[in-house]
Amino acid sequence: MIDYILLEKYSKDINVLFVEDDEDIRKETSELLEDIFQKNITIAVDGQDGFTKYMKYHEENNKYFDLVITDICMPKIDGVELTKLIKKENIEQKLIILSAHNESEYLMELVNVGISQFILKPIEFNSFIDIIYKISKEIYHINSEESEELSSTVNLSSNLYWDKDNSQLVQDSAKIKLTKKEFLLIALLLKSPEKTYSNDEIVIHLWKDDLDKSPDISNLKNVISRLRKKVPLLNIENIYSFGYRINVIN
Repeated sequence: MIDYILLEKYSKDINVLFVEDDEDIRKETSELLEDIFQKNITIAVDGQDGFTKYMKYHEENNKYFDLVITDICMPKIDGVELTKLIKKENIEQKLIILSAHNESEYLMELVNVGISQFILKPIEFNSFIDIIYKISKEIYHINSEESEELSSTVNLSSNLYWDKDNSQLVQDSAKIKLTKKEFLLIALLLKSPEKTYSNDEIVIHLWKDDLDKSPDISNLKNVISRLRKKVPLLNIENIYSFGYRINVIN
């Protein structure tokens, strides 16, 4: 079953180009897409119009659409040619093809071009939502990773941040001196801030080079206690009986 709360999270910032020449299908499908993608939809009435709007969007925004959804059989430029033109411009472009059953002769060619998904017409709602959910989740994580790569800092509070380029904790423009264990702990927790790391995972990571020792949860608690005293603004959250995660400011 689709988690619609997650679907909203994944899809809300995705920009979509929808290309369809049939007026009735275009109207019905665009209304559904606007509900999902919060009106971040550009509509094109044929392949030529679609490619023109695709390039115009790139020129005006210095980026491509996150997702293109296109019919196959269209005047001027069909969906196969449109797909080839778009892929020539942006090999990474996510594309969904709307296909009638009698258009199967095109499908192998489109697979070779590198489309993301097929949706058969007439569109079946549950299948359509399932595909949109999966590709929206994929685009969301790609965009999140790119944003993290572009950002050189992770904000931990209004006056505290992690300098990713130099692997350094900074508060009020001053670098905070960390012990090896404190550094390893922060770096691990910030690797995936949304994740709660188990006590065992953290202990193994912090003491992986101390083969002659047998650390346990008490050793980890001591490290965290000292770090909290050293940096009160650092919000390391204890998830009772499981482990720890670090809270960041988005």
